[in-house]
Amino acid sequence: REKMMFARRSVVAAARRRCWLAPLARSFSSAVPAKLEGIAREESLRGLQEAQWKLVDGRDAIEKTFEFADFNQAFGFMSRTALLAEQMCHHPEWFNVYNRVQVTLSTHDCDGLSANDVKMAQAMDKYANQA
Repeated sequence: REKMMFARRSVVAAARRRCWLAPLARSFSSAVPAKLEGIAREESLRGLQEAQWKLVDGRDAIEKTFEFADFNQAFGFMSRTALLAEQMCHHPEWFNVYNRVQVTLSTHDCDGLSANDVKMAQAMDKYANQA
């Protein structure tokens, strides 16, 4: 039993480090992000809406379009975001044309917005301001 618990903790820890193992970790853990609701949702959305994030019609998601000076800045922003996405095992939906990056965030595991989306949105705003 002790060996089994150690193995289970090892798989969960590995999955948190490597996104491709996440489905396996979920089978051992209840680490599915909670959907934002109530006051926490209102406060989170208020802060994001002040930063120009908008609710998506017809689904529980937020979106924003970032504009940069050129393609290199846009791609740099996407690269920094991609590194964070891999760390968090939370990937944005996005579309890039030259200097624009259109982003939609939602957590598929909870079928709506979670704290992961808020963290990702805040980080993306920070990265965009550094470009």
